[in-house]
Amino acid sequence: MSFVRACAVDEVPVGSAIAVDLGGDAEIAVVNTVDGFFAIRDVCSHGEVPLSEGEIDGCTLECYMHGSRFDLRTGLPLELPAVMPVPVYPVRLDGQDVLIDPHNPIDIQEQ
Repeated sequence: MSFVRACAVDEVPVGSAIAVDLGGDAEIAVVNTVDGFFAIRDVCSHGEVPLSEGEIDGCTLECYMHGSRFDLRTGLPLELPAVMPVPVYPVRLDGQDVLIDPHNPIDIQEQ
């Protein structure tokens, strides 16, 4: 695994998300919930809009455009109209830094 710094912990208050560009083909949304930090591709699989602008509820993130909800742990859609999952990425904290491995999405089959 190749973790890179995405942001500082204090840049993402609990209950919020920010978009970070770690290179590659898409930005990643860093989400801070009461259950910890998560990283999910910042593009809704239905409407191609930023998920980082959506509403967080527990371990779910709702797309603001059409209301699709995604599980932050797996990327699986929980609410229509989305039917395709969104990649999620490993996250770890190192002091006050949030680190993400953007090159190795979590395989939902392993969960």
